[in-house]
Amino acid sequence: MLTFRLQYFTHWGENLVIRIAGNEYIMDNDGQGNWYITLPVPSKSKTITYSYAVIENGKETRHEWHEHKQEIPSGAEAMIFNDSWKDRPGAPFYAEEFSSIVGADKVRRWRGAGVAIPVFSLRSKKSFGIGEFADIPLLVDWANKTGMSIIQLLPINDTTMTKTWKDSYPYNANSTFALHPAYIRLETVGHLSDKGKMKEFSYLQKELNALPQVDYERVTHAKWEYLKLIYTEKGEKTLASPSFLAFFETNEYWLRPYAVFCYLRDKFGTPDFSKWKGVKYSDKLIKEKAPSKSDFKKPLSEEKASVGFYMYIQFHLHTQLKKAVDYAHAHGVVLKGDIPIGISRTSVDAWTYPHLFHLNGQAGAPPDAFAADGQNWGFPTYDWEAMERENFQWFRNRFQKMSDYFDAYRIDHLLGFFRIWEIPTRYKSGLLGHFNPALPYSADEICQRLEMSQEQLEKFSTLNSTHKPETDVLFVQDEYKKGYFHPRISGFQAPCFEQLSERQKDLYRQLHEEFFYHRHNEFWEQKAMDKLPSLIDATDMLVCGEDLGMIPACVPSVMQRLSILSLEIQQMPKELGVVFGDPSHYPYNSVCTTSSHDMSNIRAWWEEDRTLTQQYWEQMLHRQGEAPTTCEPWICEEIIRMHMKCPSMLAILPLQDWLGIDITLRYKNPAEERINVPANPDNYWRYRMHLTLEELLSADDFNAHVKELAKRPQE
Repeated sequence: MLTFRLQYFTHWGENLVIRIAGNEYIMDNDGQGNWYITLPVPSKSKTITYSYAVIENGKETRHEWHEHKQEIPSGAEAMIFNDSWKDRPGAPFYAEEFSSIVGADKVRRWRGAGVAIPVFSLRSKKSFGIGEFADIPLLVDWANKTGMSIIQLLPINDTTMTKTWKDSYPYNANSTFALHPAYIRLETVGHLSDKGKMKEFSYLQKELNALPQVDYERVTHAKWEYLKLIYTEKGEKTLASPSFLAFFETNEYWLRPYAVFCYLRDKFGTPDFSKWKGVKYSDKLIKEKAPSKSDFKKPLSEEKASVGFYMYIQFHLHTQLKKAVDYAHAHGVVLKGDIPIGISRTSVDAWTYPHLFHLNGQAGAPPDAFAADGQNWGFPTYDWEAMERENFQWFRNRFQKMSDYFDAYRIDHLLGFFRIWEIPTRYKSGLLGHFNPALPYSADEICQRLEMSQEQLEKFSTLNSTHKPETDVLFVQDEYKKGYFHPRISGFQAPCFEQLSERQKDLYRQLHEEFFYHRHNEFWEQKAMDKLPSLIDATDMLVCGEDLGMIPACVPSVMQRLSILSLEIQQMPKELGVVFGDPSHYPYNSVCTTSSHDMSNIRAWWEEDRTLTQQYWEQMLHRQGEAPTTCEPWICEEIIRMHMKCPSMLAILPLQDWLGIDITLRYKNPAEERINVPANPDNYWRYRMHLTLEELLSADDFNAHVKELAKRPQE
């Protein structure tokens, strides 16, 4: 007989099971965290492979990340295996590949430094008015030169919708798999046979590359023109090549629908597939319009050749990015990507898999210090129940595709996997959103607890459509459960709040506090554990979460359980009543940064609010007197040193903040270095380095200074 023993502490109502050869057995326990089971010795088996999992009410809540394997000697009749739960190893050694790339000694607590910058913001002598995948090796050289081991990028997926500057928003992709054509290096794709045309594009490249910011429309129009010309000359030969066919075979599941989507988008002049007259997604449609592997062995029909154009672009993008990734790995640098929380409602994903999304809702965020009205991103929300029925395959495929290029990733708005802020499509203001999933109150319970009539409830809720402004309500009607309501976020700031009696005001504040900070903790914890383990388990990438905003109390424990690194930003402390976070108190399993793409960099922030600056000067820099009006290089350096010394596993700072320490290199106007303003839905994402990567590499004194700063303490 084989006896399996394991010490593992579970929550009330949970059981431990052991899985062997496709069978599952519930284990016994002694009430002290010790689990055990005795099973017959498998016949004819020299080794046995098994794993443990936790179930509650017949449903798995978590499982081990690696299996156990034990040798069974010939003739053995009884053995005891004393096991330890195999959780995801402590960061950063989630994958041996990660540690081998950065050349980290397997010390107990390795720490690394890095730089964050969007691809579009890179500038080299060869780039075409916008950063390109082919620029990444130069950034790797700089990271190498300054002792950094990680480069963090914003999303790199195709956002081509209108071919205007509004497509510059990197979180509104038309595909969660396809790469952005703007990041392609044209000359690497091939040279045009028309020398006159080549000269025109050469002049245009120099003109666009000299601009202080990205001219998104001129850049993308020029690249589309060039790519169509080169495809006419070389496309047929490329599509028939062994390297393309291998790429096609691996990526066919997303590549064919994507290429057809792009073809129809351009044909009808809109990505809104509801306006494509007489065209609906079907397997038959894809088969008719998208070339299959056998089609590439012969001349394509005119329509299939047009569809093949988008495959051709994706192949070259993949090739160029993979070359950059290989270069980074060869030089001990890892790449960290970004997985947006949402998808566009006019994307190939929504077109192909509409059953996986709530297309009648809009994802966003509740009000915070950066957006008093909340945020409305416009993305449809996920139908997690539908995704679970398909074993989260779409999401797992998405993560696995990302792992082709990245060693780590940031889960944008991690809180959305616990609950998302959903705004009905009939509203624009983020104030009229509600959490989904949630446990709304029934009309009867609200009336009873607030001592109000049904008529009053209707008057103060979105059931009454006469409110002006429309946000002047205390309750938001639930979209999925008739007769149930959510307290409006910050409802006590609505003008109609003053119409309540003093007692009702107190009761409303109590209800509001309970709803947003206490009512859902266990509920949201379970919802996160229903999905996150399966998604994270899809790859070996290092997982980092953007856990900012209204953070439910259950989030830290789930992140700790799943080894998800938190995000720590000094200006957005997670402790109540604290103005500035203290980097010396950050947890090891975290990524710290001085600012993000949604915020002003150090220098611009310093000049925005003199009261805050003075408080920071005294409280964090321990200086007396009046703070300087501008953030002098030595101040930037002191702030960076503070972050480099912190316990966080990774300290990844924006390039703008690194440059801030040098008076000769930093940009004159720090306000122009900001990438995004979250409160502005029409923000133009066009920030670009003001100096080339070649110039940065040649700044020897600065680079030596950065290398000294970037040394992190190891344990």
